[in-house]
Formats: sequence, structure tokens, C-alpha cells
Amino acid sequence: MSSRPPITVLVIDDSAHNRRTLKQLLESEPDVQVVDWAADGEEGLRKVVDLRPDVVTVDLEMPRMGGYTFLRLLRSTAPTPAIVISSHTHKADVFKALELGAFDFIARPAKATTQALEELRRELLEKVRAARLVRRGGGKRLPGRLPRELEPPEASPFIVAVGASTGGPPAVQRLLEALSAEPTSCVLVCQHMPAQFTKAFAERLDSIGPFHVSEAKDGDRLAPGHVFIAPGGRHMLLVEHGGQLVLKTPEVGAKDRYVPSADRLFASVAKALGERSLAVVLTGMGSDGASGAREVHQAGGEVWAESEETAVVFGMPQEAISTGVVKRVLPLGEIGPALVALARRRR
Repeated sequence: MSSRPPITVLVIDDSAHNRRTLKQLLESEPDVQVVDWAADGEEGLRKVVDLRPDVVTVDLEMPRMGGYTFLRLLRSTAPTPAIVISSHTHKADVFKALELGAFDFIARPAKATTQALEELRRELLEKVRAARLVRRGGGKRLPGRLPRELEPPEASPFIVAVGASTGGPPAVQRLLEALSAEPTSCVLVCQHMPAQFTKAFAERLDSIGPFHVSEAKDGDRLAPGHVFIAPGGRHMLLVEHGGQLVLKTPEVGAKDRYVPSADRLFASVAKALGERSLAVVLTGMGSDGASGAREVHQAGGEVWAESEETAVVFGMPQEAISTGVVKRVLPLGEIGPALVALARRRR
């Protein structure tokens, strides 16, 4: 019986030390093989064309041809999933790279401790494996279905809870751009992202649309026209306090698998809003959101999911759909307009 061929990776980084480290981490498992390396984007692009790797890892700051130009040319000449590896000091640059088509990003640890390198190794392998799955596709598509129309009290803002992981930043941006047609909405976003990046993500989103976007803080009050991003390294929960809807940002527990957690956000929304709760599961790896989707459904609310045709990774939406509680399965481009229509009907 023949074994599955290894995942081939091209490492692009101008630091010889970084290249050696990445090669060692990637090849710590037998299903991954580093086929070559490049010291800049120009050399990297030639090798992508020649070697056709399954996945590319790329630094953003390189001589001759930097990461941004590389990503633009990669998309048009040899489309290949690219994982950006960036330091914490270049947070804003990461989101620009994602908009240019990068598959995902990994934050390079500030200090190469044994624990930090082990965490980097696990994340690298997880995302490289997911990237190959994206190339090959697969999975079952489900048709969309019409939701129930629910009528909340007039004073309540239209609240949407969103969960996303891999491929999420551009998807969330596109969703908010579509929702700008109904800027009185209030959106709660749980995006899997390191703690050092969520504030920069919120600031970037705040600069491009009509919504006021901020990283959530303990005690923030919900208001129309606001978008709150769950802070990296903590959870974001919606609670009712003194007749007001406010956010809590508790620390994580030892058993928390996903941080921040869409499951915990959705469960809190279900408890606070009941049949007015609405959760949307976008692209991402893993099963986060599926358990919370059940709680939204049990509370009488609705769960929507992004369809396979547009999801960068169909893991999270597929897991939610498999629960049997998802009311609508839509391509990303249709989710925003459908939310606008529902918001106007409810209002």
C-alpha cells in the first residue's frame, strides 16, 4: 500500500538562521518536506514556478523583492498557499499581506525559548497541513435555507456574533463592508489571532469603513454602529448587567482549546439574547463555534455558515453545519447583504 506523498514546502527568508530553524521545525514530522529555500521574493518566485511546492512560507521584509510584491506576483503567476511569518513589531503589515492573498500568518516568537519554538512548530505544521487541504478541496456543499423572522424589541440593536479562524481577517473585512449598508448594526467578532495582533486588526478595520471598530475591553457597552474584536489571549462574552448589554473579557482556562473562543461567545449571546441571538461561522480550521451554535439554536436563535465555495478553510463552517442547527449556508459575498435584509426586517 503506497503512503501519501509528503507536503512540500518552500521557505523564503533572507535570514539563514531563520531558514535553518524553519526547515528543522517543519521536517520534525515525516509528512512535511522542505524542498528548497530562497533568500528573497524574486528568487522565491522562480523556485515556486520551477518546483511547484504545496505551500510557501514567506517573510515580509526582504531585499530585492519583498513579501508584498512576492504575494502579488504569486497570485497571478503561480497561485500557491503562502503562510506569512512575521514579528510582533510588524502587526499592521500582516493584514495587508492577507488582503494580497496570503493564506494565513504566524507570529515569530520574540525569544527562541524551547517552549516558544515548540509552539511555533505545532502552529507551522497545523497551518501547512491545512494549506494543502485547501489546494485539494473536498467536502460537501449544502444549499442555503431561509431563516425564521424574529422580531426583537425596537430599542435593541441588531447584534451579530461572528466566529472565524484561518482566512478570517479578509472575510471579516468583506462582511463589514457589506454590512455598512446597515451601519446601525453591532457586530461581535471572535477571530483566532495572537494577543499582539487583535488590536492592530481592530485599528485597521476601524480605518476603512463606517463602523467604529475596537478591541473589546471589560465593561464595554454594546451600541449601534460598533464592532468589537475579541482580544487575543482572552475571551469575549456578552452579558446583561443592570439592564444594559455589556462585554466581559475573562482570562482563559487551562482546558480552553481555542482562544478567543467562538463557542464561548456564541453561548453568551444565546444566554443574553435568547431568540434574538444570531451567530455566523466563517472560514477557519477546527471545530470552534459548533458547540456554541447548538446553544444559539436551543435558545431559539439562528446560526448561519459560510459555504465551501468561498471558505478558505471549510473546517469551522463544516463542523457547525454537521450539527444540523445551521439555518443558512451562503457564500461570503451573500452573507452581508442577507444580514442587511434581516436587520431591516427586524427593525
